[in-house]
Amino acid sequence: MTTTIEAIQQQCKVLHLTSMAQIVSQAFSLAEHQAWSSERLLLYLLEQEVSERQQRRIARLLHEAQLPTGKTLATFDQNRLPLRVRRQLPWLLQGEVVREAENILIFGLPGTGKTHLAAALAYEWIQRDVSVWFTSTFKLVDRLLRAKRDLQLDGELKRLDRFQVVVLDDIGYVQQSREEMEVLFTFLAERYERRSVVITSNLVFSQWEQIFKDPLTTAAAIDRVVHHSRILEFGPEMSSMRAETALLRQQAEGRRQEEPFTAATGHPLGTLQEA
Repeated sequence: MTTTIEAIQQQCKVLHLTSMAQIVSQAFSLAEHQAWSSERLLLYLLEQEVSERQQRRIARLLHEAQLPTGKTLATFDQNRLPLRVRRQLPWLLQGEVVREAENILIFGLPGTGKTHLAAALAYEWIQRDVSVWFTSTFKLVDRLLRAKRDLQLDGELKRLDRFQVVVLDDIGYVQQSREEMEVLFTFLAERYERRSVVITSNLVFSQWEQIFKDPLTTAAAIDRVVHHSRILEFGPEMSSMRAETALLRQQAEGRRQEEPFTAATGHPLGTLQEA
């Protein structure tokens, strides 16, 4: 039996069934112990191979996506979201928006969680085998501009096209030269109705001329990203998550600093008052 198992392992390696090759001996032992049929054994081996391949693919997609660390749904307080946004989340998470090549536009004031939500959506899509690339808009613009100067813009756009979703973070902070905005417009036009983009912005559409410099270019860019899109608006009533986090951290640090005074004097500021 050992010779047969070794032969099976060798054939698995030839076929690049690496996971199956590693577990075949254990699988035969399990099958013998639980009296599996040959069909059940084969199914088990194939399931393990498929599962391991999927895990490796997701790990590779996560590495390529370059998502900001820790920004997942598990660390996002969904109760902060406006009800109309919260109601759309279950559908958005399924990834149908990606399969339909729709865009998602997330608007809100700085610090309200736009980037966190965009990254969290991207993370969930990757678990569903969607390829994603996350980047700040100014880094994308710089990358495209350098490619254009090297006469490699078409090639760079093709490389980016392999991602089903590109997340452009903080488009509102990009207010540079006309040449730089032209490459951004070219990127958006190339993906129109073929691939999805997720855009976060603290500027409403009426202010996008600050980005694209020219009224006609601005109108054309808005037309391409709005057509086939979902718009998520973080209302002005939402406070800054960063400000709240900083405040809570300061309060916690203040309590820790007060504790020694309380223990010694029975009053948080007892020693200071005595002085």
